[in-house]
Amino acid sequence: MSSNTEPRSYPFLGSLISFYKNQYRLLDWYTELLSESPCQTIVVSRLGARRTVVTANPANVEHMLKTNFNNFTKGKPFTEILGDLLGCGIFNVDGELWSTQRNLASHEFSTKSLREFVVKSLHEEVENRLLPLLEEAMLTEKVIDFQDVLRRFAFDTVSKVSFGQDPCCLDLSRPVPPLVKAFDSASEISAMRGMAPMFLVWKMKRAFNIGSEKKLKQAVQFVHGCVLEIIRNKKRALQVETSAETEDLLSRLLSAGHDEEVVRDMMISFIMAGRDTTSSALTWLFWLLSKHPNAEEMMVKEVKSMVGNDEKRLDFQVLKDMNSVKACLCESMRLYPPVAWDSKHAVNDDVLPDGTFVGKGDRVTYFPYGMGRMEELWGKDRLEFKPDRWFE
Repeated sequence: MSSNTEPRSYPFLGSLISFYKNQYRLLDWYTELLSESPCQTIVVSRLGARRTVVTANPANVEHMLKTNFNNFTKGKPFTEILGDLLGCGIFNVDGELWSTQRNLASHEFSTKSLREFVVKSLHEEVENRLLPLLEEAMLTEKVIDFQDVLRRFAFDTVSKVSFGQDPCCLDLSRPVPPLVKAFDSASEISAMRGMAPMFLVWKMKRAFNIGSEKKLKQAVQFVHGCVLEIIRNKKRALQVETSAETEDLLSRLLSAGHDEEVVRDMMISFIMAGRDTTSSALTWLFWLLSKHPNAEEMMVKEVKSMVGNDEKRLDFQVLKDMNSVKACLCESMRLYPPVAWDSKHAVNDDVLPDGTFVGKGDRVTYFPYGMGRMEELWGKDRLEFKPDRWFE
């Protein structure tokens, strides 16, 4: 049997007080508890929430995501949190709906034509928008919010690939499009639901349509309406112009005959997946490179040796073969993963490989942020940025 570390607990309340005290530093709190646990697994029980198993144990993660995958679904508690925004999108469904969308997305993104379109869109955005913006800031010695710039860059690129539309977010002289503002608001409030010490609070707000839940409802309606309008306009364009380009993902899905609402939910999931994760990963990467000039020099040297001045050579395969760039990205995402944790719910009773019992309906959270900081996995230098470890 496992020997799990548990946060300080009280009768009836469970770990609610400890959770409330640490709600703004949950990542580090969980990491500290997991580091003290002999099997890198903790159990959190608190009033108003299901018993939660949090693990950074690789064997447990493999058990959840591979060996006994069918027993660990997103479950109603999770789908309720993101359900208003994501609907039946791939990140908010289980079973056949999930499998169908996964196969569909996997097929589309494995096609050579879509990969080439992604690289082409990325190249245009970097060349025509991102680099001129950064060069101007450098020449005028202007301070810019680089994280905001990368978020705008990611939204432009994801919109081009997903919708075939250019929202021009990287043009700082223009106001942020209303869709972006609404999407930000809906994403933030949905995330706050997941971090709430007691889910009953946001559920009551939703029932009475007040406060943050009222804002969420308005933002979601706006996002859904905008995306549906984009879909219908694209549909009309495809019907009128039989020779219209179908490079973007939306055109491909509509040409395959999928329903509007299904496509809407898929598109919203793709935007969420591509935008926030990309900008988060790039922000941490550049921050770490600014503190480690040797790693930066290694990356630049590799890019110059593989591409030189011939930018046309920068295709999908060349990017794939950039091992130093890949090592720096992997090391950055080890320390600061774009998705810090993810949760499933047990369909039936189970026992994890480390001996932790999981009851039917229990929430099981696997924790990439903590896994990247476990001494058992990465050694004494686990908190250091060392891309070379990926060459070993």
